Amino acid sequence: MSTKHPTNIPIALSEARRQLDHWRSQQPTKRTRLPQELWRKAVVLAQEHGLNKTARALNVKYDSLRKHLHEAGAAEESSVKPQPDFIELLPGTITPGGVECMIEWVEGQHATVRMHIKGAGLSELTALAGVLKSSRT
Repeated sequence: MSTKHPTNIPIALSEARRQLDHWRSQQPTKRTRLPQELWRKAVVLAQEHGLNKTARALNVKYDSLRKHLHEAGAAEESSVKPQPDFIELLPGTITPGGVECMIEWVEGQHATVRMHIKGAGLSELTALAGVLKSSRT
């Protein structure tokens, strides 16, 4: 790859290039793999500034950066999409009453489930809580 520094690049790319150059200068051989932390930073910059521009500015292989970008996208998709759960509430299980409430619980790290219930009695809410608890364990 070229050892020329690109001109007129964004400050973030320039700073990352400086960090990479410093890291490379500390390595005993040229063939040492970049640490994941630096690849993650390169991926973030590629998402913002484009793949080709980032690869050239950071002096990394285009195909390697593209691979890391693709892997980061796949990992993000799998962590963002929680597996759906289904709880069926049959008609007649909650009868009208004078209670209105919000039931909320956290599923994993990223999903919060909220249920707004209006017009149920206390005994119905207790029964619902038992059903939800037994279906979660």
